[in-house]
Amino acid sequence: MSQHPDLNQLSADQLRALATELMASLEAKEQALNLKDRTLVHRDAVIEKLTHELAILKRHKFAKRSEQLDAVQRNLLDEWIDGDLAAIEAELAQLTVNETPVSMLAPGKKKTHKAYVWAYCTTPFSDLKAVVYVFAPTRAGEHAPTFLEGWQGKLVCDDYSGYKAGFGNGITEIGCLAHARRKFYDLHQANKSQLAAQALEYIGQLYHVERETKDLPPDKRHSIRNEKARPIADALHQWMLVHRQKVPDGSGTARALDYSLKRWTALTRYLDDGAVPIDNNWVENQIRPWALGRSNWLFAGPLRSGQRAAAVMTLIQSAKRNGHDPYAYLKDVLTKLPTQKNNAIDELLPHNWKPVSISNV
Repeated sequence: MSQHPDLNQLSADQLRALATELMASLEAKEQALNLKDRTLVHRDAVIEKLTHELAILKRHKFAKRSEQLDAVQRNLLDEWIDGDLAAIEAELAQLTVNETPVSMLAPGKKKTHKAYVWAYCTTPFSDLKAVVYVFAPTRAGEHAPTFLEGWQGKLVCDDYSGYKAGFGNGITEIGCLAHARRKFYDLHQANKSQLAAQALEYIGQLYHVERETKDLPPDKRHSIRNEKARPIADALHQWMLVHRQKVPDGSGTARALDYSLKRWTALTRYLDDGAVPIDNNWVENQIRPWALGRSNWLFAGPLRSGQRAAAVMTLIQSAKRNGHDPYAYLKDVLTKLPTQKNNAIDELLPHNWKPVSISNV
């Protein structure tokens, strides 16, 4: 530690210099303290805003669990979700779809019943990254056609009958080869069927082509599929036709072959379009948050609660697909939403939204 100078031994000039130095030091320290005060005030404001928005997010994320959302919040969220779905749907030429059960407890009921959530997702090859969840009280056949009404494009799906109403009305069925493969896989697991093993070998070759082309643009993928995958698919089809004549009706082998043969046109349509995937495994991955959620909640409440849960999950998962932090996304858009102009509402959609720096909060 430096010794304090003996003021009695300093000249007048030295005293003036020391006083100037001390004043400069005091001024610098005062400026530093003022800066720290402003920083603390700013951080307190940010924390207060984040805490407030987190409370709002929790109310939405847990799907109106307490049914206490006020009318303004409810209307804003509903209008925003409707705009989100309409904008996404309008841009799509290809969709993948799957559904999963969710327990629902209707008002006045003592027991839950099986409701369903549908996931409609852009393909892994699409520039638009989005997933839309739709909650319905049953798996009845009208739910998928109602949601898809007016939309035209290619739908990658399994053999659920509810999707079939739209086929031929502007919707083209794209079969899921993974479902066809599963029939042969189960057959082979059950009795080590050599015929099933041969089918799996053919299908494995088709998937090998997909792995080769997964990072290529659609036109290049289409070209390589035609060159490499189409001959394999043709050979597989002929092989199935020959062996179907050799197995008895009603056998497990016949059922596995019939599943593919009856759907062969749909199963091979992916070869005609490089923007279409070979299966709908991608959308099955988008269903997983609901499957995981079933271990964290017992059931959905009233129908409206399930619908709001689906709406919020739509925004959260679409934000994730676009590389956004869901909290940062929802915090920003819920702040902007009340004053956002109608003609600029699409700027808040997950695939259009731009992150903001915390320094601008």
